[in-house]
Amino acid sequence: MALYVRALTPEEETILREWAAGDDPDLRHRAQIILLSHEGYRVPEIGRVLHAHPTNLRKWIHRFNKQGVEGLISPRSGGAPPRFTEEQKQAIVQLAMTPPRELGLPFTRWTLHKLAEVAVQQGIVESISHEYVRQILKSAGVNYRSFPAYYAWIRP
Repeated sequence: MALYVRALTPEEETILREWAAGDDPDLRHRAQIILLSHEGYRVPEIGRVLHAHPTNLRKWIHRFNKQGVEGLISPRSGGAPPRFTEEQKQAIVQLAMTPPRELGLPFTRWTLHKLAEVAVQQGIVESISHEYVRQILKSAGVNYRSFPAYYAWIRP
């Protein structure tokens, strides 16, 4: 059984035509799918025209039929969720700015590895890599390259 898009309202057709000519490649592609289906093209024909897989085409037609133009807008994930809260990051920066001896630790200079280890031991985070500690310190403006050798940056 052939799948076609439902009847378009004039407003939907206007929006779809704008999107089909727009700058967003995802919306442009989805709008073209719906408009071609509206013009009577079947899914295999649309696939050949747009170089798209039929399963993907059916997905967008079904979404449009259920949700209208809003169904064609997919939120972008923006990447992986944040690993740590701002409070945890701030606690790591504060830890790095505290001389290890003041915490009763048996060394005088921080390394990224030691900071990661102590952050876990103190319950600031469950686990963290030394590389992510470096990124946190860098984003906080802490010159991590100087702190193993000097404490000048600790107390301005």
